[in-house]
Amino acid sequence: MTDIAEIIDDFSILDDWDDRYRYLIELGRKLPPLAPSAHNDANKVQGCSSQVWLETRVRPNGADGPVLMFAGDSDAHLVRGLIAILFAIFSGKHAKEILAADALSLFEQMGLREHLTPQRSNGFRSMVERIRCEAQAALAGAAV
Repeated sequence: MTDIAEIIDDFSILDDWDDRYRYLIELGRKLPPLAPSAHNDANKVQGCSSQVWLETRVRPNGADGPVLMFAGDSDAHLVRGLIAILFAIFSGKHAKEILAADALSLFEQMGLREHLTPQRSNGFRSMVERIRCEAQAALAGAAV
């Protein structure tokens, strides 16, 4: 998986938004396939204009708290690219790191907000909120 610093660097090199859209689509193509059984209502993200599924796996990690791994899919190529960006930010991180990360700020820094439709931007926020809720739930489960 491409890391977020590399994605930000690649974005800064691409001057034209058509090139950036193509890059987003390419990132989405690199996502591992989501198991057909994971395309279910429990994994479906509400608030997205496209269909989006996020599957979360939580791994306990002792005193450092749980680590969350994500898998996902969408029926829209561009949204798959946004999912890839979110996974670069969040997947494989501790729940506390996830809650501390500001994905929306990175989204703005990359210029995505101004170049995506309001529906896509709202969908991105819905995915971030879903991931944050998963991190909070993992922390609550670890405290029990």
